Amino acid sequence: MLFLVLLLAALIGAATATVLTVRGLRTAFRENERLRAAALLAGAGTVAVYAWGLLHLGYAVLRAEDGGAGSFPIAPCREAGPQRASQVDGYDVGYLPLRFECHLSGGGTFVASTVPGYVNPATAVLGLITATCGVLVNTTAQRARPPVA
Repeated sequence: MLFLVLLLAALIGAATATVLTVRGLRTAFRENERLRAAALLAGAGTVAVYAWGLLHLGYAVLRAEDGGAGSFPIAPCREAGPQRASQVDGYDVGYLPLRFECHLSGGGTFVASTVPGYVNPATAVLGLITATCGVLVNTTAQRARPPVA
C-alpha cells in the first residue's frame, strides 16, 4: 500500500513540476517578470527532483515488501553486508530528507542508499533558491505599488 502512495505522490509531483515549468517559461517572456520566472522554474526543479527521489523510495519499498523467495533479509538492506543484513527486522521510510531506514534487531538503524545521493541536497538547494526568489518577487512587487492614500 505504501508503494502505491509513493507512486501516486511521485506522479502528482511530476504533473506539478510540468505545470510549474510551463508557467515559468511563459512568465520568462514577459518584461519585468524574470525573477518570478526564476522562482517558478526553481520550484519546478525542486518538485521534480523530490518526485524522482520518491520513485526510488517507492521501488525500495516494493522490493522490501516482496514476499517471494529470497525476501529475507530485506532486499534494500542487503548492501550492508550479509552479517549486518541478517540482523534487520524491519524498515521505515523518511520523507524529509528522503531515506529508507533499516531497523536492526539489537537496536539501532542504518540508512540504505536507495535514494540517489544528489536528491536531498539538490532538493534543499533548489528549495532555497525558490524561497529566495519568491521573497524577492514579493518585496519588489510591494515597492512597485503606489502607496494607498
